[in-house]
Amino acid sequence: MEQRHLGRTGLRVSRIGLGTLTWGRDTGEEAAAMQLKTFWEAGGTLVDTADVYGDGEAEYLLGRLVGSLVPRRDLVIATKSGSVPDPDRRFNGSRRHLLAALDDSLDRLGTDHVDLWQVHAFDPATPLEETLQAVDLAVSSGRARYAGVSNFSGWQLAKAATWQLAAPGTRTRLASTQMEYSLLQRGVEREVLPAALDLEVGLLPSSPLGRGVLTGKYRDGTPADSRGASQSLAALVEPYLDEAARLIVDAVVTAAQGLAVTPLQVSLAWIRDRPGVVAPIVGARTAEQLCAALSVEALTLPEEICRALDDVSAPVHRYPDQDWSTL
Repeated sequence: MEQRHLGRTGLRVSRIGLGTLTWGRDTGEEAAAMQLKTFWEAGGTLVDTADVYGDGEAEYLLGRLVGSLVPRRDLVIATKSGSVPDPDRRFNGSRRHLLAALDDSLDRLGTDHVDLWQVHAFDPATPLEETLQAVDLAVSSGRARYAGVSNFSGWQLAKAATWQLAAPGTRTRLASTQMEYSLLQRGVEREVLPAALDLEVGLLPSSPLGRGVLTGKYRDGTPADSRGASQSLAALVEPYLDEAARLIVDAVVTAAQGLAVTPLQVSLAWIRDRPGVVAPIVGARTAEQLCAALSVEALTLPEEICRALDDVSAPVHRYPDQDWSTL
């Protein structure tokens, strides 16, 4: 699998990442092992998790598999800290919480460091400089090799990345930002992506298949074994089953038929090759589903197909994104 640099760093990662959102919850150890081995054998390196996935079980499961199944040195392990199970405070970006959460993650993963540590979300109750100081401490102590953020808006990303650049050699440059991005969700193109491109921060798209909808599996109903039928994940899928999404999925299916490939391959190739994108993070229920996603490696969409998909899925961005004099 082709490798790409993560932002303006020397770290190279596979241009498709393996997500573990369902590990330890809907995906058991045997299925997870098959996914990890399949991913590694295909040349994949970037494995993304978080301390809240499966209430920590995803990290624990990954830690059990690394070393015994796949060499640690062959993987780029990324995790996230900052989300908390508190209805009054969904995110905790305090230095105390983040560093303690990282230590807990390392224990579950069975490693002395993660390759990429990401602040899971912006915490408005904590000064940003305190959150970023935790990032610096994690890297300077060797517990994390690189750092990034997740679910930061455009101004939040720009502020954080600029703050880190203000003292080179002392503060840790942000390598990445992880955001939901697909043909069904292009909101990051308004401010996040321009900021990431300008500051040379690599974008890691989550849910690149529109939470599974872009595979076309929901065109004729909700399959019983799909996430849309899952009690824990149905609410995530439902917003992408409206009429606007249907028109986009229909266009993807038409493109796939014309190219003699699958809708999954078309959707994933489109997002993988967008400007600023380093590696879409793909979550699969089975190794077979993962193999289908990894098969996109050989596919590059023709320019006319990309333009057609761009047009049918284009978000409405007016003022102030357009020149005000044209409005």
